[in-house]
This record gives sequence, C-alpha cells and structure tokens, in this order.
Amino acid sequence: MDRSVRTAAWSTGLGALLVAVVVGSAALGPVRIEPLTVAMAILNAIAVPSGLEIGTGTLPVLGWPVPVPDLEYASVFSFDVPQTHQYIVTQMRLPRIVLAATVGFALAAAGTVMQGFFRNPLADPSIIGVSSGAAAGAVAAIAFPVIVPFDSLHLAAFVGALVTAFFVYAIATEGGRTPVATLLLAGVAIQAFLGAMISYMLIHSGDGLRAAIVWLMGSLRDKGWSDVEFALPVAILGVLVLGAYARELNVLLLGEEDAHHLGVEVERTKLLLLALASVITAAGVAVTGVIGFVGLVVPHIMRLLVGPDHRILFPTSALAGASFLVATDTLARWPAGPTEVPVGIVTAALGAPFFLFLLTRREVHAV
Repeated sequence: MDRSVRTAAWSTGLGALLVAVVVGSAALGPVRIEPLTVAMAILNAIAVPSGLEIGTGTLPVLGWPVPVPDLEYASVFSFDVPQTHQYIVTQMRLPRIVLAATVGFALAAAGTVMQGFFRNPLADPSIIGVSSGAAAGAVAAIAFPVIVPFDSLHLAAFVGALVTAFFVYAIATEGGRTPVATLLLAGVAIQAFLGAMISYMLIHSGDGLRAAIVWLMGSLRDKGWSDVEFALPVAILGVLVLGAYARELNVLLLGEEDAHHLGVEVERTKLLLLALASVITAAGVAVTGVIGFVGLVVPHIMRLLVGPDHRILFPTSALAGASFLVATDTLARWPAGPTEVPVGIVTAALGAPFFLFLLTRREVHAV
C-alpha cells in the first residue's frame, strides 16, 4: 500500500478512536450523561468569529485610553441540550479531557523523536532531563516561592525544563559536534543531580509538601481552560514542525556519516529535533506534572504496528498518545472517590507491565 494512503488510513482510524474516547470520557462521572448528549454539547461549544467589536482599554504606564479590538463569536450548532449537562461537559469535564489529549499528543510525539534520535527503543522524552528540570522548577516554586522569580507554577516548571535540556546539550557539545552517547550520559548525570535537589527541597517544603508530591506524581485534577491555553498552542506548533522533519529523522537512523552524505545538515537537524522535542515535553509536564511511560510505550507499540518510517510513525504515535492519556485519566478519575489517583500512577501501572510483556515476547527491538 502506498505510504500516503497508509498514513491517511491509520490517522483517520486513530482520529476516530480519539473522538470516541473523548466522548466516552466526557460521559462518565458522578452525573452520567448519554454519549449522544455529550457529542451535541461539544458541538454546541464550537463557535466561529462573527464580527469585530472595538472596546476601550488603557495603557499600563500612561493610563491613556486606547481602542481594543474584540472578536465576537457565534455558535455553529444549537442542539437542544439541558443547560446543566452543557455546563458539566464544556466547563467541568472537557477542559481536563482536552488537556489530557494535548499532553498525550505531545509526549508521544516527543518520545517518537527521542527514540529515533538516540536510535534506542528505551529513550523517552525525559531522557535528557526535561522532566527532572520541570520537577525541580515546580518544587522550587512550591517550597521556596520567595526566591523563585515566577508567579506561575506552570512557567517555573516550563523554564526549569528548558534550562535543563539546553544545559545538557551545552555540556555534550564540543567543537560544534554533539555525540549522542555524550548527550545521553550528560542527561543521566543531570537527572541524578536534580533528583537529589528535589529530595532536598521536599524535606524543606513545609506545608507545600503534599502539593509538591501530587505534582511529581502527575495529575490532571482541577485543570481548566487556562491550562489548555498554556499547553495546546506549543504542542500543536511543535508537533507540526517536527512532522516536517520525519524524512531527516529516517535518514539519521542510518548513522550520522551516511546522513551527511545524503544531504542532511546533521548537527543543525539534531539541535532542532532536540529543541522542539524538549519544548513540547516541557509544555506538557509544566501543566500536569511528571507523567511517565506515554512517550516510551506508545511510540514503541505504534512502531510494531506501522513500521519504522517516521512519516507514518510520527502522526500515528501522536494520535495514539492522545487517546491513551485520555483513557488512562478516565480510569484515574472514575469511579469518583474522596481521593483521586494521579494519572501518572495509572500510566506507570499500565505501561510497565505491558512493556515487560513485550520484552518477554521479544517484541522490543532496536529502532
């Protein structure tokens, strides 16, 4: 079958699966809602710009009034849905579900890139310390808010992740070249150091200890549309750009010397892939905390199903990751109870045994 046809077929199927998982997840909860009602409520929330209204604002320094454009929106659909159900779906459940899909999408895409980049099926988005850096930034913001120059926990985690990733890259780069083995070892060392720093901060976190531990476990509880607005644009833009480099990632699997002879600017491509994978991982873990195994297991399963060609593997892994995290978060929050299980525990509890099963079946191969 032609590659473009296979890509379209797999993407369409996985896209349909994602829609089904989203609707099913939104239907479950203390208040049960029929899937058809959920679908209509989601469609009712779709709106398009219908006009432009000019309001009045003020300059932050001088205080002068200035015109401020504001778009007006009109709903595309107007299905008859009870107001209570409309509110529950669109304001209480859908933000969390969309965020889970966004983070799963980003982590699986980043994991696919990292496994191809390192030519290692055990690589995942946190391999160069991105998750550890995010954890250090978040725990520092919780334990020592006075000395952390960010009001937002998301921003502290995001900056911590990116600073760590580029510090590891700087350590591993010498003479304009970045050996993959050196990059991997530097990542392991920095993760160990940050782990020690996080443990130290937890000891001195006082009343923030519970919040810090919950963040480290990875949770989507009490997330809203503001969290989606933080992560979604970065994830979509980063994944789109990474997808354009699927061919270069295929060529890099042959080895850096062969890739150079085939016209790939090896060091520039490695930097771009590493930077974008780090950015989308940082955007995801900054809002949810550390969620493991999504970027490890999902790309590997999809590689077994669709093959190693990143032009097919990359989009299918991203879509499968979105469905996987929505499904696991649904298990984490349902049935409802006084203490919700963080989704990071569920992904590890499901991902680790399944990966061990693949190992026993000798289904884990080199990339």
